[in-house]
Amino acid sequence: MAEQHTLPNPLTVDDIARIDFAKSGGLVPAVVQHADTLQVLMLGYMNTDALRETLTGGQVVFYSRSKDRLWRKGETSGDVLVLDQVLADCDEDAVLVLARPEGPTCHTKTTSCFGMENAPGIGFMAHLAKVVTERAEASPADSYTARLMHKGIAKIAQKVGEEGLETALAGRAGDLDELHNEAADLLYHLSVLLMARDTGLGPVLDILRERHKG
Repeated sequence: MAEQHTLPNPLTVDDIARIDFAKSGGLVPAVVQHADTLQVLMLGYMNTDALRETLTGGQVVFYSRSKDRLWRKGETSGDVLVLDQVLADCDEDAVLVLARPEGPTCHTKTTSCFGMENAPGIGFMAHLAKVVTERAEASPADSYTARLMHKGIAKIAQKVGEEGLETALAGRAGDLDELHNEAADLLYHLSVLLMARDTGLGPVLDILRERHKG
């Protein structure tokens, strides 16, 4: 039987004393991931005060080694990182920060300091959901998503059914290029349907996780 692993609980202010700041001279590495897409955004460093400010203030604060002081991400640019949660690694000498960026994270004005403008892999679905939400607010004359939303939930659901059938047919008799394109259409229209019902992929993934546990 495979060993079962559970994620550590999010840190609270009461947990700060557990973190081994002394191991690296008073600082711990802080890897920042997008809370929705899990895209790696940046690497910073925190001391005790930076971690406390992060946990209590709701925005991510680092210790700047070049400025020798606390540095709130976005304090001059306005491109802040809104905190979701902080996790400690197994040795409690590094932290993982899950946050939602308001604007680009990198000083070069890109999403990630590691050169990836969009989330890789399945994380792009969360980015797609954000794009769908933004385009739904556009003028129907300028956006297919807005036009689809304007037609109502019945039409959106119908499109999901149509795309599901086309995907199945492509899977049975089409080539891989056709299958990939039809599957892309299906995922897009499913994203629109979930948004139209004021939900998203999160609850769907939660159900899949629970089924996997079983």
